[in-house]
Amino acid sequence: MAMRGEFSSRIGFILAAAGSAVGLGNIWGFPTQVATNGGAAFVLVYLLLAFVLAYPVLMAELIIGRSNRANMVDALTNISGNVSGTLTGLWGCVTVSMILAFYGIVGGWMLAYFADGIVQTAGLEETSAWLMGFSDSRNMIFCGLFMLLTASIVLGGVKSGIEKWSVRLMPTLVVIILALIVYVSFQPGAGEGWAAYLLPDFSRILDPDLLISAMGQAFFSMSLGVGTMLVYGSYLSKQENLPSIGAWVALVDIGVAIIAGMLIIPAMYVALNNGVEIFTETGALMDGDQLIFNVLPALFESIGPVGVLVSVAFFALMVIASVTSSISMLEVPVAYLVENRKQPRSRAVWIMAALIFAASCIIILNFESLFGLVIAATTQYSQPLLGFALCLFAGWVWRRDAILAELKEGFADAEHSLFWKIWPWYVKFVCPVVILLMFVRSVL
Repeated sequence: MAMRGEFSSRIGFILAAAGSAVGLGNIWGFPTQVATNGGAAFVLVYLLLAFVLAYPVLMAELIIGRSNRANMVDALTNISGNVSGTLTGLWGCVTVSMILAFYGIVGGWMLAYFADGIVQTAGLEETSAWLMGFSDSRNMIFCGLFMLLTASIVLGGVKSGIEKWSVRLMPTLVVIILALIVYVSFQPGAGEGWAAYLLPDFSRILDPDLLISAMGQAFFSMSLGVGTMLVYGSYLSKQENLPSIGAWVALVDIGVAIIAGMLIIPAMYVALNNGVEIFTETGALMDGDQLIFNVLPALFESIGPVGVLVSVAFFALMVIASVTSSISMLEVPVAYLVENRKQPRSRAVWIMAALIFAASCIIILNFESLFGLVIAATTQYSQPLLGFALCLFAGWVWRRDAILAELKEGFADAEHSLFWKIWPWYVKFVCPVVILLMFVRSVL
């Protein structure tokens, strides 16, 4: 058995795990949810739910991963001792691969928009028009480039691939966001955006839709249920204190989401001030791809020559957020092929990257019918059910003494900690019920 990789430092793990969690959802989903759901009131609900719901499931993944020192399939098989663990693990690998298949397409769009800023500076009008067009050829080429970028990082393994790049990319991401916040805040109209983002409307706080949105955002923003945190946890040193390192990951993820809001919402109101439409017909703020590909590019155009530089910086930020997530997704099936199927890492990476790229191409060629379907099937249905299954494994299947022994490895007083007084029964009774309620509500 070849030596398994391990993160060389605590900060390396925190930045890699937070990078996995910090994806496009934090930057294009979270800010508009805040602004349309009562401003800072939503942030408070989100913070609460992130620690009440997402953190316990994050801890379940980290403990299972580090204890078993294995990929998702082997780890859950070890815990259950039967085929239920194997099947759940394989289901996680398939789900995360399908998420990466659509994520790779969106990551490709980010690369194309980033390239466009550079092309515009060079005055290449025709190339720019092709980059901005929605053609199959453009989508496939840039999705392929994005997958190549992802695969080339994962090829390096844990220490010289994932950790090395996370430690460089995550601080870069924060620096770009902060620089853009300073720039945007001095533009006319930004003040209204700050007000929409930060002034709480407490009348909204008990609105069930707001609670469901905040819960979904908290759950998905930490990339839970699909085994990314389980696999990263399996590369963690036994000396680390798991409850505290898990809390750091959650805090960094939440922090990035909140500062992304300080950029996006004021930028939207600056766009409004410059005559760009930022509301949908129903009066809600535009979010998702409309926000990123319509509202913000129109804003960059409206601010003159400096707009191109701002655009390049912004899409560099989006590419970094995409890549730090995509490497963690690719690592899940790669770890399975390397450990369970005894494939060399380089072969495992290229096999999985090729299979996922092929799936992306099928989605691109049948975009209207497949793109939304794959997103719904994976993130709305499969991911919460996998989170539910992981709670069952951690709460009902795995022996409590084994869990405690694992926690004590890096935290001698675990038994007497507040964490141990709450977490075991919480992940056993509260989390599964809450996740199921949320799931039923979102499906109905």
